[in-house]
Amino acid sequence: MGQGGEPRRARAYDGELGAAVARAQEGDEAAFAVAYRIVHPGLLGYLRGIVGDDAEDVASDAWLEIARDLGRFKGDGAGFRGWTATIARHRALDHLRRQRVRPRSAALEQDVLDLPGQHSTHEQALESLSTERALELVRALPRDQAEAVLLRVVVGLDGPAAARVLGKRPGAVRTAAYRGLKSLAGRLGAAGVTKDGHRTLGESE
Repeated sequence: MGQGGEPRRARAYDGELGAAVARAQEGDEAAFAVAYRIVHPGLLGYLRGIVGDDAEDVASDAWLEIARDLGRFKGDGAGFRGWTATIARHRALDHLRRQRVRPRSAALEQDVLDLPGQHSTHEQALESLSTERALELVRALPRDQAEAVLLRVVVGLDGPAAARVLGKRPGAVRTAAYRGLKSLAGRLGAAGVTKDGHRTLGESE
């Protein structure tokens, strides 16, 4: 129930991720592949929420930059997830500037939505969504809330890490994520996902 806890799966992978990054920095290509496999699904889900169908291309650009600058990274597994999300966000914003379009949401891949959240009512509600429903609801959120939700739930960053990616204060990001998740949960509740209050929100029969 910790208010700032990271998703458990992301936390469980952080030890393995940190070790893989350290080996990759020494030139171990197989270790870089391990780091990529752990980080890429969440990163791609985040990018889909910002640039839609162009997410694969933007992710490729981001990974080229990540590989090029890997030697400059200092930190652990959780730090690496935040660092890669920052690079991906910069590439996404560059892409949007070139396209001269506003960020738009696109279908989040189901395997990304299946990542466990922070074991709170709101994240469980988000995880219960179908891909199309997630698209509908996340798109309806204000931009700051949508990005905060994607970074916290899909990428698996904690509040301070998400704040660093967005260049905002942790409190502002925490509030945006809370409001976004509460809004999603409220809409799900209104749609009849659950009748039994907050504890079972997100569970379906």
